[in-house]
Amino acid sequence: MNRFWMGIAGGVGLSFGAVLMMSSANVVASTDTYRQLNLFGDVFERVKNDYVRPVKDDELVDSAINGMLQSLDPHSSYMNSKDFADMQTQTRGEFGGLGLEVTMEDGLVKVISPMDDTPAARAGIKAGDYISAIDGQSIQGLNLSQAVEKMRGAANTQVKLTILRKGEKKPFDVPLTRAVIKVESVKYKREGDIAVLRITSFNEQTEDGLEKAVNRVKTEIGPKLQGVVLDLRNNPGGLLDQAIFVSDAFLDQGEIVSTRGRRSADTQRYNARSGQVLGSAKMVVLINGGSASASEIVAGALQDQKRAQIFGTRSFGKGSVQTVIPLSGGADGALRLTTAKYYTPSGRSIQALGIDPHVLIEQKFEDNSEEDKGRSEADLPYHLDEEEKRKPHVGPIVKPKAGEKYDDFQLTYALRYLRGQETIPPAAPAARPVATKTP
Repeated sequence: MNRFWMGIAGGVGLSFGAVLMMSSANVVASTDTYRQLNLFGDVFERVKNDYVRPVKDDELVDSAINGMLQSLDPHSSYMNSKDFADMQTQTRGEFGGLGLEVTMEDGLVKVISPMDDTPAARAGIKAGDYISAIDGQSIQGLNLSQAVEKMRGAANTQVKLTILRKGEKKPFDVPLTRAVIKVESVKYKREGDIAVLRITSFNEQTEDGLEKAVNRVKTEIGPKLQGVVLDLRNNPGGLLDQAIFVSDAFLDQGEIVSTRGRRSADTQRYNARSGQVLGSAKMVVLINGGSASASEIVAGALQDQKRAQIFGTRSFGKGSVQTVIPLSGGADGALRLTTAKYYTPSGRSIQALGIDPHVLIEQKFEDNSEEDKGRSEADLPYHLDEEEKRKPHVGPIVKPKAGEKYDDFQLTYALRYLRGQETIPPAAPAARPVATKTP
């Protein structure tokens, strides 16, 4: 899922010490490497000279590099100089487009989530929709970057998406007008004496947005604050430093997250500093299958430190660290390379496992439909293996009562819990094994 990435500070260094002490095994390995590179050169020349249409050198090299990286895991990739510039623009929280978080599935573009207050959201595009054509041209054969490029464009220009939606018998067209997308990373609303803070992504605006939201809470609610809902649903992640800042804002001490690479010396730990922005107010974090990466770091930290109750459904499970490594200062683009994994304060790996909520609450909407559960990291080809077997949810399970309808059942339950109108039910008893007899 190329939409998910996590940048961390630091570079990549190579040690050239003791070059003259190269062992015979290294000589063999080096010889084998040169043989493989010669093979690549032979294939490159054959394709360049004999393929059915002329192909440019940079087209072949870009594809070869991406093929190498994408065969490792779903999140390592090569960005050419334009893609690298686009990525930097997006992390700043302002870019041109439609406002969609998307991935590729079965040759189609799948909508993970429309961003709030964007052309896509206003046009009624929903999570789980598939985009089969752009301006009447099928996206079959395009990779995700190519499809996204076709959807981008100057503000106030038109684009038409052909949508496939579950429950609809036929595809339908949705005309949209592109706009400058300014992602409001943090949103605040007041529910009586409860503050609801929604973080839509972790970009360079998150820290400032959270500080402004907290100031509004202190001004509008003040000492009457009953509790805080931190809504991380459908938040695909973003910058590691912003995830650490948000976690730190609600913790007084203790570890937030650790990253561990292939060498023990690569391990890094990030700890909270004293002081919570809203004191010890009771807290609930909402997550679902669209909560990934940075969202899972925050949820895992607050869960392990027993600072908050986690409600909703299991998160996506993207527990790997991508380091963005500029090439030639960015002139030749950049590598987005998986270099480590994330671990919660208790040492749990997030990779392909996700964060299991304290209380499992399936989402129900007013029309009695359920949210699209989508796919998890464990479903992606070439994903890094989980370090332990994924266990089914063993905690409490809450469902709406028969006949009741909600705009947002997960949020409603969280608000009721913070007001003392709901208590966390006991976990459902484990199924007892059925006795059997051997004839």
